Amino acid sequence: MVCPQCDVETAVFAVPPSLRDYVPSASASASFCPQCLRVRSVDSEPPDDADFGVVGPFFPDGEGGVATALLVGNLDSLALNRSAIEVLAAHAEREGVDLFLVLSRLATVAPEAHVDLDRRLVQLEQLLD
Repeated sequence: MVCPQCDVETAVFAVPPSLRDYVPSASASASFCPQCLRVRSVDSEPPDDADFGVVGPFFPDGEGGVATALLVGNLDSLALNRSAIEVLAAHAEREGVDLFLVLSRLATVAPEAHVDLDRRLVQLEQLLD
């Protein structure tokens, strides 16, 4: 699937039922753009395993990657999405994701992200403390 905004290949993944509240339209599948870092709901059948290889080798696969992608998709408004961000961060960390390492690497490879990741990292650290 291609991002309609950036025209680049996206990572398409199944969203576990416990995380569907954090996807646009509470969809069972979503896509994550490695360039603008937007998450979009997807109507097509997702692959069996989440593969975030198009994002980069540092991005986690599996459920940890799903939670991380959804968290990034919610970073546009820390105030409105605070509870979602807290739940997704906790879920990613339970799956073994070093969230701040992944986000700092994303900040270097996605200069056209829909949010200023460097600034959000500082705010996110304060929010999650």
